[in-house]
Amino acid sequence: MSRDTSSAPPGDAERPDVGEPAAAAPGDPDTPWLSEAERRELSKRTPDSAIVFALAFTGLVASFMMTLMTPLLPELPHLLSGTGGPISSTDAMWAVTATLLSAAIFTPIGGSLGDLYGKRRIILVLLASLVLGSVIAAFASTLIPLVIGRAMQGAGIGVIPLGISVLRDVLHRDRLGKAVALVSATLGIGGAVGLPISALISQYLDWHMLFWVSGALGAIGFVLVYTFVPVSTLRTGGRFDLPGAVGLAIALSGILLAVTKGNEWGWTSPLTLGLGAAGLVVLALWMFYELRTPHPLIDIRVATRRTVLLTNLASVMVGFAFFSSAVALPMLLETPTGTGVGIGQSMLVASLCLMPSGLIMWAMSGTAARLTAARGARISLLLGITIIAIGYGLAILLMTEVWHTVLVATAIGFGVGFAYAAMPTLIMGAVPATETAASNGLNSVMRTLGSTAASAVIGLVLATNLVTVGDLTTPSTQGFQLSFAISAAAGLIGIVLTLFIPRRQPHYATAALPE
Repeated sequence: MSRDTSSAPPGDAERPDVGEPAAAAPGDPDTPWLSEAERRELSKRTPDSAIVFALAFTGLVASFMMTLMTPLLPELPHLLSGTGGPISSTDAMWAVTATLLSAAIFTPIGGSLGDLYGKRRIILVLLASLVLGSVIAAFASTLIPLVIGRAMQGAGIGVIPLGISVLRDVLHRDRLGKAVALVSATLGIGGAVGLPISALISQYLDWHMLFWVSGALGAIGFVLVYTFVPVSTLRTGGRFDLPGAVGLAIALSGILLAVTKGNEWGWTSPLTLGLGAAGLVVLALWMFYELRTPHPLIDIRVATRRTVLLTNLASVMVGFAFFSSAVALPMLLETPTGTGVGIGQSMLVASLCLMPSGLIMWAMSGTAARLTAARGARISLLLGITIIAIGYGLAILLMTEVWHTVLVATAIGFGVGFAYAAMPTLIMGAVPATETAASNGLNSVMRTLGSTAASAVIGLVLATNLVTVGDLTTPSTQGFQLSFAISAAAGLIGIVLTLFIPRRQPHYATAALPE
């Protein structure tokens, strides 16, 4: 049963600064929807550019959390102490795993809460979690508080799909495409641009400074959103689906733990197989429940519409291909040259080599939006995934010079920029206006699933394809080439999925972006 309660098309009629806001929530005319303070705030005219800047900045900060500790991972076991001294590298990886799990779990939940109670309000809550998590991690000297802080930081990634949904609510259609493309691309931009910042701080300053910086950035984002982003007026009726949220959290935890920890625990170990199977079973039961509850966390009927389903599956492939570059290329750059495989660069240089990827995503957001407006989001997605596949094809042949990796990273940035710009537009063209945040949140989860799978698969390939010369053991040339080939194959699968997305979208009277 759909939660859609509004069929008004986007445009000036829905802008919070035009006309009078609704006085009560849909489906409950006796309950005040907006407070007097919120009504006064809505009377203020905020420039569109300020809204876009605030949401893009918060997106950059949130995505920065995903790669914040990547340069620090090799040293983390020696920096943290346990009951018996330094912790193991396996335990140290929980500082990354916790962030991925939290992002996957809280993104769709935050989207649903945003549709119910106001997107701006939930963005502020998620940013507050990011800041508090940063402070906790900044004081951490042992693993457990660090993992808690990192989990709270991961919840902040939900501001990106919420920000996209805010743009849909407040911007005119003529200005919506470029803004959506920019905010969507921040999921990749923040990670790529943030890597050299993390590497610089990790190499020359106390590692706790990473979290003071991230906390300060999160606080700035909070102030920007509170100041410039208007109160959400488009909300859905009903109540929050707590059983659905708990079920989804359990299902995603089981699946993601099996994927992220499979290399460490063994892919055939009872723990890995048990968690993976339990996650899939709970996911099936969750879908059964969601189809029968009157106010679902995620409307399964909408999520299985052909356009939405195929776009989400293609998002998994794009997420896989994008994160593969963040795993394989730095390792190739930092691997010593003694075995004849690596390029032998420092952590900082390796991070700088990936930075053009993020800059290209930012620079191409406008071009991607214009292509989407002229030829449709399907063409933009298809072009993006094709460029990604070509980039990995080049990587198989070009992997001996620094400029080779810069070229490959730049090509992948081109492709991801086009793909990320197209996905929200495809999603919003096929879902009700009152479910944009939840649906975009689900799409972000699919990207996260792809990234998580890439980390596990590429890590396994490089760990099992080794070459030894004297006392030095590194991933082999064949290991890197196989990694790039797998990533190219993910791109090809994405191309096939995109080709099956309908050229002409069915008309939905309640679609967030109707024709």
